[in-house]
Amino acid sequence: MSKKRRSGIWETIKTIAYAVLVALFVRTFAYEPFNIPSGSMIPTLLEGDYLFVSKFSYGYSRYSLPLSLKLFSGRIAGQVPKRGDVAVFRLPIDDDTDYIKRIVGLPGDRIQVKNGVLFINDQKVKRYRVDDFVEIDFLGRERRIPQYRETLPNGPSYHVLDSNPNSTLDNTGVFTVPASHFFAMGDNRDNSIDSRVPPERRGVGFIPGVNLIGRADVLFFSTDGSAPLWEVWNWFDSIRWKRIFQTVD
Repeated sequence: MSKKRRSGIWETIKTIAYAVLVALFVRTFAYEPFNIPSGSMIPTLLEGDYLFVSKFSYGYSRYSLPLSLKLFSGRIAGQVPKRGDVAVFRLPIDDDTDYIKRIVGLPGDRIQVKNGVLFINDQKVKRYRVDDFVEIDFLGRERRIPQYRETLPNGPSYHVLDSNPNSTLDNTGVFTVPASHFFAMGDNRDNSIDSRVPPERRGVGFIPGVNLIGRADVLFFSTDGSAPLWEVWNWFDSIRWKRIFQTVD
């Protein structure tokens, strides 16, 4: 092998190594891609959405690192999430699984759901009825789901669904959020395993602050899943173009 060729191969290896290091740095300290595998955050997030999660929003814990390496405990440069943030976190009962929900309760808050309505510190959270959310199933059938605009005391406003007015999650006891923990709920209120469901029932329960990974900021891609990978000719039609580069509210 000529010296010139060896030099070219070495330069290629170095370029790839630098690219990998940069990607690891960005993923660890800045933004990490995340995809939505379920409908628990409908209508805010849909199955097939891909988004960027800002890792710096809440500081860094071991879960910010590749493979969740146990290099330190607690959080570095930690910041408290705001009510209304859509956050990605590591599931308390399974630290290999990421979940995404909306933070509605901060440390010390009292959270309760009564007849499908959220209460924070004994105060009813404002909500009003808006147009139904329209869902089309894989057979092309239309399903209309009651939709509400909910506004938290600190200002964030977003849509939630109430598909079953008699759901088992529509009425709960009072949850008092422990210190350094958070309470999160899915926007698809009757189809979300979240902090209303305790860990002993395979739910989320209270979320330790150290389990927070980051805040969902922007959608960078979305597909309705109608085109398998091998149907290249159908990819264009399966993309939800209007959702691309939307911010997550």
